[in-house]
Formats: sequence, C-alpha cells, structure tokens
Amino acid sequence: MMSTQPVSPDPLERRRARPQARAHEPVRDPVDGHIGARLKLRRRMLGLSQSDLAERLDVTYQQVCKYEAGDNRISAAKLFLAANVLACPITFFFEGLRRNAPAPARASSDNAERILNHFLARPDGLRLAGEFPKIRSRRLRRQLMRLVSCLAEEVAPRG
Repeated sequence: MMSTQPVSPDPLERRRARPQARAHEPVRDPVDGHIGARLKLRRRMLGLSQSDLAERLDVTYQQVCKYEAGDNRISAAKLFLAANVLACPITFFFEGLRRNAPAPARASSDNAERILNHFLARPDGLRLAGEFPKIRSRRLRRQLMRLVSCLAEEVAPRG
C-alpha cells in the first residue's frame, strides 16, 4: 500500500517523523521497594547520610539511592553487609512483608505499611515518632492528634 504523504528528501526530517519507541520500563517488585524503604528507615534511624552508607557498602551514592527507591535489587551479599553496617538483624529488612494474606487484608496492611514508611522516612516523622510516646497524658495525645488532623484538613485539597 502506497503512502499518500510526500517523502521528505531531508533525512533529519524523516527521522523526526518516525514514532519514538518507548524504552522498556521494568516493573518494580514490591519486595524490592519494601526492602529499600526499610534500608532507608534504618539508615535514617542511625543518622547516616546516603554517602556514608554508600562508602560503608562500597557502592556509589547513586546505587544507595536506587536501592532505597526499590529501583535496583540489592544482592544477598550486600543486604547481609548492610545488616552488619546498620547493626540490625537481616530480618529487619523483611519485617512487615505479608505472605499468603487474603487480598483485602494484604491491601490494608500494604497501605498502612506504605503510610508508615513514608512518615518514618522523613526526618521530622522519625523525630515525632520518637517523641510522641513520651507524652504521658492520654488527653494531651488525643488533643495533639486532633490538632494534627485539623492542620492536615487545612492543607488538603478541597474537592
């Protein structure tokens, strides 16, 4: 079948007209994401920078970023080394993973885990998590939670 579009004699023009092939985007494994989030959490708990951890693991700063984002899978040997460097049992990185749970329960726990990891990954979240239990008064803790909820409603987009 013949095209009705005129063919441009300019090779650059023809190259620009071709549809661009999309690069294959690998599907991120949720386990790698979970392990990365736990690696980041433990690093922050100890007050280490990504550069500090990279140096101790003998990898680049960029590699630690990719591990923490779940974009690159961490090898068993590096995970073992990370557990030693971060002074935690290797099981720490797997805590919170659900296996063979019913789908609704798994989705609910996955969401809670995601929220918790997101909260604890922030320096202020980790600090708040450490300080909040020190408030002995149940009444004060409830009032503080109401204050946080009100503040969150103020900044949430209205729909």
